Amino acid sequence: MQDAGPEWGSVPRSPPHPCPGACLADDVSPYFKTEPARSQVHLEGNRLVLTCMAEGSWPLEFKWLHNGRELTKFSLEYRYMITSLDRTHAGFYRCIVRNRMGALLQRQTEVQVAYMGSFEDGEARQSVSHGEAAVIRAPHIASFPQPQVTWFRDGRKIPPSSRIAITLDNTLVILSTVAPDAGRYYVQAVNDKNGDNKTSQPIALTVESECTADPIAPTIIIPPRNTSVVAGTSEVTMECVANARWVPALHIVWKKDGAAVSGSISDYNRRLTILNPALSDSGYYECEAVLRSSSRAEVSPPQFVKEPEKHVTAEMETVVVIPCQARGVPPPAMAWYKDAAPIHLEKLSRFRLQPDGSLQISGLVPDDTGMFQCFAHNDAGEVQTSTYLAVTSIAPNITRGPQDSTVIDGMSAILTCETSGAPRPAITWQKGERILASGSVQLPRFTLLESGSLLISPTHIADVGSYTCLATNSRGVDEASADLVVWARTRITAPPQDQSVIKGTKASLSCGVTHDPSVTIRHIWEKDGAPISVDSVPRVRLDGDGTLHISQTWSGDIGTYTCKVVSVGGNDSRSAHLRVRAGLGVYSMKVTEWTLQGVPTVPPGNVQAEATNSTTVRFTWNPPSPQFINGINQGYKVRAAWPHEATVVTVRPNFQDSIHVGYVVGLKKFAEYFTSVLCFTTPGDGPRSPPQLVRTHEDVPGPVGHLSFSDILDTSLKVSWQEPVEKNGILTGYRISWEEYNRTNTRVTHYLPNVTLEYRVTGLTALTTYTIEVAAMTSKGQGQVSSSTISSGVPPELPGAPTNLGISNISPRSVTLQFRPGYDGKTSISRWQVEDDGNPRRLSIVGQVGESEEWVLVHQLANEPDSRSMEVPGLNPYTYYSFRMRQVNIVGTSPPSLPSRRIQTLQAPPDVAPANVTLRTASETSLWLRWMPLPEQEYNGSPESVGYRVRYARSDGRGRTALHAIHDRVEREFTIEDLEEWTEYQVQVQAFNAIGAGPWSRVVAGRTRESVPSSGPANVSALATTSTPGNASRSAQLAGLGKYVLYEIRVLAFTRIGDGVPSHPPILERTLDDVPGPPVGILFPEVRTTSVRLIWQPPAAPNGIILAYQITHRLNTTNANTATVEVLNPSARQYTALGLRPESTYLFRITAQTRKGWGEAAEALVVTTEKRDRPQPPSKPAVPQEEVKARSVLLSWEPGSDGLSPVRYYTVQTRELPAGEWSLHSASVSHNTTSFVVDRLKPFTSYKFRVKATNDIGDSAYSEASESLTTLQAAPEEAPTILSVTPHTTTSVLLRWQPPAEDKINGILLGFRLRYRELAYDGLRGFTLRSIGNPGARWTELTPVYAVRNLSDASLTQYELDNLSKHQRYELRMSVYNAVGEGPPSAPQEVFVGEAVPTAAPQNVAVQAATATQLDVTWEPPPPEAQNGDIQGYKIYFWEAQRANETERVKTLFLPESGVKLKNLTGYTAYLVSVAAFNAAGDGPRSPPAKARTQQAAPSAPSAIRFSELTTTSVNVSWEPPLLPNGILEGYRLVYEPCMPVDGVSKIVTVDVKGSSPLWMKVKDLAEGVTYRFRIRAKTFAYGPEIEANITTGPGEGAPGPPGEPFISRYGSAITIHWSSGDPGKGPITRYVIEARPSDEGLWDILIKDIPKEVTSYTFSLDILKQGVSYDFRVIAVNDYGYGTPSAPSPAVSAQKANPFYEEWWFLVVIALVGLIFILLLVFVLIIRGQSKKYAKNHGEMVSLDEGSFPALELNSRRLSVKNSFCRKNGIYTRSPPRPSPGSLHYSDEDVTKYNDLIPAESSSLTEKPSEISDSQGSDSEYEVDPNPQKAHSFVNHYISDPTYYNSWRRQQKGISRAQAYSYTETSRTPTPQTPVNPPSQQSTLYRPPSSLAPGSRAPIAGFSSFV
Repeated sequence: MQDAGPEWGSVPRSPPHPCPGACLADDVSPYFKTEPARSQVHLEGNRLVLTCMAEGSWPLEFKWLHNGRELTKFSLEYRYMITSLDRTHAGFYRCIVRNRMGALLQRQTEVQVAYMGSFEDGEARQSVSHGEAAVIRAPHIASFPQPQVTWFRDGRKIPPSSRIAITLDNTLVILSTVAPDAGRYYVQAVNDKNGDNKTSQPIALTVESECTADPIAPTIIIPPRNTSVVAGTSEVTMECVANARWVPALHIVWKKDGAAVSGSISDYNRRLTILNPALSDSGYYECEAVLRSSSRAEVSPPQFVKEPEKHVTAEMETVVVIPCQARGVPPPAMAWYKDAAPIHLEKLSRFRLQPDGSLQISGLVPDDTGMFQCFAHNDAGEVQTSTYLAVTSIAPNITRGPQDSTVIDGMSAILTCETSGAPRPAITWQKGERILASGSVQLPRFTLLESGSLLISPTHIADVGSYTCLATNSRGVDEASADLVVWARTRITAPPQDQSVIKGTKASLSCGVTHDPSVTIRHIWEKDGAPISVDSVPRVRLDGDGTLHISQTWSGDIGTYTCKVVSVGGNDSRSAHLRVRAGLGVYSMKVTEWTLQGVPTVPPGNVQAEATNSTTVRFTWNPPSPQFINGINQGYKVRAAWPHEATVVTVRPNFQDSIHVGYVVGLKKFAEYFTSVLCFTTPGDGPRSPPQLVRTHEDVPGPVGHLSFSDILDTSLKVSWQEPVEKNGILTGYRISWEEYNRTNTRVTHYLPNVTLEYRVTGLTALTTYTIEVAAMTSKGQGQVSSSTISSGVPPELPGAPTNLGISNISPRSVTLQFRPGYDGKTSISRWQVEDDGNPRRLSIVGQVGESEEWVLVHQLANEPDSRSMEVPGLNPYTYYSFRMRQVNIVGTSPPSLPSRRIQTLQAPPDVAPANVTLRTASETSLWLRWMPLPEQEYNGSPESVGYRVRYARSDGRGRTALHAIHDRVEREFTIEDLEEWTEYQVQVQAFNAIGAGPWSRVVAGRTRESVPSSGPANVSALATTSTPGNASRSAQLAGLGKYVLYEIRVLAFTRIGDGVPSHPPILERTLDDVPGPPVGILFPEVRTTSVRLIWQPPAAPNGIILAYQITHRLNTTNANTATVEVLNPSARQYTALGLRPESTYLFRITAQTRKGWGEAAEALVVTTEKRDRPQPPSKPAVPQEEVKARSVLLSWEPGSDGLSPVRYYTVQTRELPAGEWSLHSASVSHNTTSFVVDRLKPFTSYKFRVKATNDIGDSAYSEASESLTTLQAAPEEAPTILSVTPHTTTSVLLRWQPPAEDKINGILLGFRLRYRELAYDGLRGFTLRSIGNPGARWTELTPVYAVRNLSDASLTQYELDNLSKHQRYELRMSVYNAVGEGPPSAPQEVFVGEAVPTAAPQNVAVQAATATQLDVTWEPPPPEAQNGDIQGYKIYFWEAQRANETERVKTLFLPESGVKLKNLTGYTAYLVSVAAFNAAGDGPRSPPAKARTQQAAPSAPSAIRFSELTTTSVNVSWEPPLLPNGILEGYRLVYEPCMPVDGVSKIVTVDVKGSSPLWMKVKDLAEGVTYRFRIRAKTFAYGPEIEANITTGPGEGAPGPPGEPFISRYGSAITIHWSSGDPGKGPITRYVIEARPSDEGLWDILIKDIPKEVTSYTFSLDILKQGVSYDFRVIAVNDYGYGTPSAPSPAVSAQKANPFYEEWWFLVVIALVGLIFILLLVFVLIIRGQSKKYAKNHGEMVSLDEGSFPALELNSRRLSVKNSFCRKNGIYTRSPPRPSPGSLHYSDEDVTKYNDLIPAESSSLTEKPSEISDSQGSDSEYEVDPNPQKAHSFVNHYISDPTYYNSWRRQQKGISRAQAYSYTETSRTPTPQTPVNPPSQQSTLYRPPSSLAPGSRAPIAGFSSFV
C-alpha cells in the first residue's frame, strides 16, 4: 500500500486528547457517510469533482492526496475539483478528514481518464523467411481504455483464420508465410469511451523466397502466460500460437495439470477460455505443440474477519490491542495508520503487529490518543476500518495562551490557545459571559481553529474587550485571557472631486478623513504621480483637514491630483482631475466624419487634342484643382463627337503626373470631331472642357459604288460607277484597267480625273471575256478595287439562285454555309448574300417555333466570286435558323435559293448581366436585392437552366464573400438573410445557364438597418461593494438592493432601436450582510394571567444568516426600569414568558442577530388576561380628493375596539369597478397606523376600498366599503404597434398601425403623434461646427431632428405621410397622447421613399379564344398618375374558372407590352385572367378577372373500361367518360377484334355511338374462349386518344359446367323449360340464366336471368317472343367465378299461337271480294265524274296504293331481311356483327351484308337527337319501349309479324335521310382477299334495339335484352 501522508515518526505527535468523559458527549470524531467508488472513468477535458462526504464535530478539515502525494493543505473545503482533466490526472485519490478528535483516511478511488494519443513510430519494414511465422506487433498507442484494434492489409480488413492469428495483445501472426503474404499492414484503433479513431503507419512485410518447401517442425510462437484473476470474473482466456509447415497438419492440445482439456477451446485451438473461474480452476495449464509453459492462479479481495470498536479507551502506561483480522486470496497484507499517517513498526518499539493483523500498543502515552486505521489489501483489492483511541487521566494545560493584540477595523485577528491533556481538552472562547466559539457553538466571524486558536475575521470596533480561552476535559479546567484593541480604519470620507476652473482663479481640493482618535495621520498630495512640495510652491497651501488650495491657476496646473493619507490605522488614497480653461472650455476629442461627395465644379485645364492617324485622336490635359473636385477623383471621360454619334473613353486618374494623356480610337477617317474632356466622381460628371474641332488624317478611299456596264458591243462597252461611300480624303482621280480573263499581259490601264464617273472601253475582241477594274484615288494612294467580268458582245443578265445549301461547323455564334453557285448571268459574281427567315427563334418552354416568313439579310461576302462556302457570323446562341442565299452580279440580285434545313446554334453563357440592379434595406439582418431578369433572347441556352447568382460581401473587406444561386429565370428579387446588423455590403448579380455564367452586374451597396446589440457584454463580473468606481471602466453601482441577497446579474447593451442580448452566463453575487430587519408575524396564541406564549416569523429582510434571537419584555409603564432578556437559538420560533403579573400590559421586543450585530426590534403589546376577543372592524375608509393620484391614493380610517387583544396588523382590499372582485392589496399594514398609501393602482380607473383588523384571536369583519373614486389620468405607457410602412407614391408612404391596449392608454386617447426624419447611411466627410447649448451634455445627435405630425383622430389606423423627398431613407416613430401627456415612442421603422408599386391595375383587359389551347389577352396600362414610375412589365394570372386554387398560374412579361398569348391551355375550358403591372418597387394590384373559354379540342381518352355479364359468346361493355372532354361530346367509337385470328379470320368491328350517353353496349357475336381487344375513344369535333382493354370470353376457370340438355313443355300461351344441374365448378351455383336465339341460327341472347339456384325449370309467356318465329333455348349456370358453359340447345319451339278467324282462308276470300267491289265502284264513280263538265275539277287528297299496300299499316319505313345471319366466305361461315344495345346503331360490314334479326328495321327505337328525324320518320317512336303494350293478338300484329305480309305492303320512302346514333363498321382480315356476296345497297342495315322484341309486345322480363 502506498503512503497516504507524512510519516509518523518514532513518537507520533498530535494535539493532546482529553479523556472520553463528559466532553465526549459533545465532541464527535470524524466518520465517513459514504465511501467513493473503487474506480471511475472520465473523458479527457471534462471536469472532475471529488467529494469527501464526512461528518463529525465542527470544525472539520479536509486534505486531498493523489497517489500518496499531498494535493492540498487542510482546509474547510470538502471538495476537490479539476476543471479540465488530462491523462496525468489519472491515479488513486483519497481524502483525509480531521477535527480535534483526530484524522481519518478515506478509501482510495481510482480515477481513470479516457483518452487516446497517436501511434508511435515503429518498424516500417519487416521481413520473414518463407514458411516461417511473421509476427507483426501493433504499434504502441497511448490510450485508456485499451482501444479496439483491427488489422488491415492494403485497405482490406484481416479476419482471423487457420493461418492468421490476432493475439490478445493485438499482435498479428501470419503462420507459414508465403509470397502473396507480402504487403502493407496497418492497424486501426477505436476508443469506445471517447469515440476517437486512429490509424497507424503501414508496416511493409517482405517474404523471402526459399528454394525448398520441406516441412517445418512445430514451434510455439506466442506461448501462454501466467494469469491471475479475481473471483467473480466472468471469464479468463489463455492463448497459444504455434507455427509449422504445414499449418493444416498442426494440432494444439491444452492440458491442465497434465490432463487434457477439451471444452471452451476456440480460434483453431489457439485459445482456452474458462468461464466464471473459481478456485477449483487454479492450476498448471499447458499447450502442446512442442514447448510447454503457463500456469494460472485465482485471487479474491480481502474481507475483515474481526474489526475494532469505533471507540477504544485505555489508561496511560497500559497495553492495548486494537483487533483487525482479514482474509483473502492471496492473504492480504495489513497496514496501520494513525491520524492518516502510516505507522512504521520497525521504528516504534511500543507498537507491534500481531500475526492476525491486530495492533498492540504498549506503554500508552497521551499522544497515542487519536484515530487508528487498519488497511488490508492484496492484488484483488483493499478494505479499511478505523477506531478512536482515547488515552485518559491528564488534566488540561494551556501550553501557549493568547496575547494582547491591536488590529485595524476590518482586518483579521487570531488569539492563540494551544493545549495538552488526555482526553484532548475541549476549547471554549468567551468574551465576558458570551460564548463565541466551541465545539457546538459557532457565531459569525468567530472561527475555532484546529489548534484551539480563535480567528476573528473581520474585526469590528465592537470587538474591543477581553477574551478568555477555556480548556476542559474530565480531569479539570484551564483558562487564559488576553485583551483585544480595535482601531477604527483610517478612511477618506470626503474625497477630492473633478473640477474645472477658469484660468487665474483659485482651486480647492478637499480630502476629509475619519480615523481612530488614538491614531496620528499624515496627508500627502501628488500631481500626476509626483509629490507636491507645499513648502516650496507659494501658490499651494495645505490645510490641517487635508484640503489643498492652488491659487492663480494656469494651464500647467492641469492634471490628476491624488490625496494619500498615511497612518498606523491604515492608508487610503483618492484622485481627482483638475482642468483649467481660458474663457470657453476646451474642445473634445475630434470625431472624423466625411460629408457626401459632390461632382467636380471645374473642367480639366489646358486641354489639347490632335489627330495621330486617320482613326485616332490624342488628348492631353491638366487635372482640375483638388478643391474643386469635391470628392474622390474617379477618372476622366474623353469625348470625340460628330453630328450623328459620339465616342467616349474613360481614362483612369494619374496622381503622379501633372499632364494626363488619353486616346480615342476607332474614329472615322478624314472626319471632323468636336473634342472635350471632363472629370468625374462617384456622384456624377463635372463640366466639360470647351470643345475643340479636330479632323482625322486622310487615308485611301473605299471601293467605288455600283459598278455597271452598258452599250455592250463586239469591240466596246461603257463602264459606269459612283463615288465611293468612304472617300477618306479628297479624291484625286480614278484608275480603270481591263484585261482578257486570266491574261494579265493584256492589261490596259487609264487614269481619269476625279469628276469622271463613266468611261467607254474600246478596242475589245469580239466574244471575249474581260475583267474590268475601277478604283478611286486620294493623296494617300489607290483605294479598294471594284472588279467584274464581262463578255464583249454578250450583255450580262441577272444571276440565278444558288443551290444545294449545306450547314456545318455549328457553334454558338456562327455556322459554315456550303453552296453550289447558280447561273452567273454571263458576268462575275460580285457579292454573296445570306438571309434568314427574319425571326431567329429560341426554343420556348413548350418547344414551339414561330411562323414568320420575313427574310432579312444577315451576312454578305464581297469580291469572292469563286467562293463555295462561307462563315456566317453574328448569330445568337441557342437559336433556330433557316438560311437562304442570293448571288449578286453587275446586273442585280438573283432570286433566293431554297431554304436550308433548320438548325439550332449551340448554347453559350449569357452575354449580359441583369439590369436595373437595386439594393434596399429590408431589416436589421437582411437586404432586399432587385434586378431586371434577362430577356428571353439573352438566355443563350435552355430556359430551364437559366438562373441567377448573387455575390455579396462586407464593404470593409472583413468576412468572406458569399454566393447564392437562384434557379428561377423569371425571379427578379432576392432577400439576402443572416447579415450583420448596421453593416454595409456590396452586392453583384450575374446570370448563368447550363454552359456557364455571364458577366457580373455593377456593384451596388447597401447597409443593413440599425439594431439592438447582438450579444451581451463580455467578461461580466460582480462584486458586492458599498461604493461605485465610475462609468469609465464600464462598471455601474446597483443601488437599492436587498441585503445579503443572492442576485443573478446580467448586463446588456442597447442602441436607439432597443435592448440587446443579455450577457451569458449570468453572474451570481450576494450582497454584503448587515444587521437584520425586525421579525414579523408576532402573535400571542396563548395568553394566561401569569404567562404568555409568543410566536413569530424570521425577519422579512434577514440581511444575513440569523445567529440568534433576543426577546425582551417588561411592563408597559413609564416607571418600569427592569426588563427580562432571553437569547434564543436561530431555529426558535416561539417563546413562553412566565411569572407575569395578571391583568397587566407587557411590551415585548424581539430582535434578530447576524454576524453584523443585532437588528431592528419588533414590538408588540399583550395583556395578561383570558378575556380576549376578536377586534371590531375599522370605520369606513376615507380618501381625501387631494390625495388621489394616478396610481395611488391615501386611505385613512379609525380603528375599532381591539377586544383586549392588541391589533397586530391591518389588511386592505381593493375592488376595481364596475365588475371587479375584491382582491388583497396588503396584509401587513402596521398595527399602529390609521392611514395607508394604496399603490399599484391603474390610472383612470374606478375603485372601492375596505379594511379589516387582526389580533391574536383572529380577524375582524371588513369595514364598510369606501366611496367609489377614480384615479387620475397618466401619460400612456405603451406605444402603438406599427404594422407596416410601405411606399404609396414616389413621395409618400402608407403607415398602418395598431393602437395600444385600452388599459395602457391610461386615460382618454386624444390622438397619435408621428415623427419622421431623413436618414443618411453614407459616411459624412469633413468637419461640421455645431453649438451645444447644454454645458452638462455628454452626447449629442448629429442626425436631423424629427418632423412631427399630430393626428387628432383617435380612430385612425392608417395614414398617408406625403410631401417626402424622393430617393431618401426615412425613419418613423409613433406615439399616442392623452390629456396628461405623450406615451413612449414606438421602435423606429425605416422606409425608402422614391419607389412605389403601381396603385392601379391595367385597364380594359380583354380575353379572346384563339385556339383550343391558346387565349389572346390584351390590356391598356394603368393611368399615368398611378404608375409611380416606369412600368417594367406585367404579370398575367390565369386559372380555370372551376378550379382556381389548383390551376392558377402566372406568366411574367418583362417588357411594357399590351398583350400576350397564353398557350398550352386545356381545350374548351373557361379561364379567368387577371393582369397586374409592376415596376422597380414591386407588383401593383390585379385587374378584375376577365373570363373566356378556349375552343374545342379532341377529348382525352375515356377514363375506364369495365366488362360484365361475360358469357361464352357475349359481354356487356361499359366505360367512363373522359376526364377532359375538351368540348361537347358527340359520341364514342368502340372497336373490338380478336387478339388472334378465329378460324383464319381476324375481324375488326367498329361501332359509333352518338351522343354522350349511354355509356354501355352489349356485344354478342363473340367466339368462345377467345381473347378480344376493345378500344374506345371519345369524340367532340375530332376523336381523341383511345383506351384499350382485353377480355377473354367464358367459361372462365372455376366456372360451372353445362347443365343437362333442356326440354320444353308448352301449355297454351306459356312455355316451360326443364333442365338438370351440372358440375358447380369451384364454387356453389348462385343462379341460372336462360338464353334464346331464333332457330335460323341467329345470335344467342339472354332471355331470363337471375333464376334462383334451387330452380330446375322455368315458365314464361309466349308474349315476350316474336310470333311465328321458332326459337332454340339453352341454360347457363353462374357462380362466383362467372358464367359457366352453356347447356346443349333445346329442340326448336315455335312461338306461333292458334290462328284467329281472320287468318282463315275463307275470311281472306271475303275480304278480297269486298275489296274488288269497292275498287269497281270507285272506278265507276271516277269515270262518271270525269265525263261531267258541269262539275269543277276537284283536287282532293288521294292515297296511292303501291303494290297493294295499306297506308294505315305503314308504321315504319323499313328494309327487311329474313335471310340467314351467317354468310359463307370461302366456304367458311362467319358470324354476323352484333347489334349494340341500347341506342341506334349503324352497322357496316364488308363481309356480312345482311343481318338477320327478329324484326330488321332501318331506324332505331332509341334516338339521341329527335330533332334530326323528319316528320315522315315520326312513326319510329312507336318502337320504343311502350309502357302500355297493345294486345298480343290483333289484326295489325298478325300481318306485321309475318315477314311475307310485311314485305307485301311495305312502302319504301324515298329521299329520307335518317340520323344514325351508331355506325357500325366491320372489317375482316383473312389470308386471301374476299369478295362481298351482297349488293352494296344492302350493306347498311339497321336493327331494332333489344329493349323490345316485337312492336306492340309486352315488355320482356328482367334480363332479356335483345336478340342478334
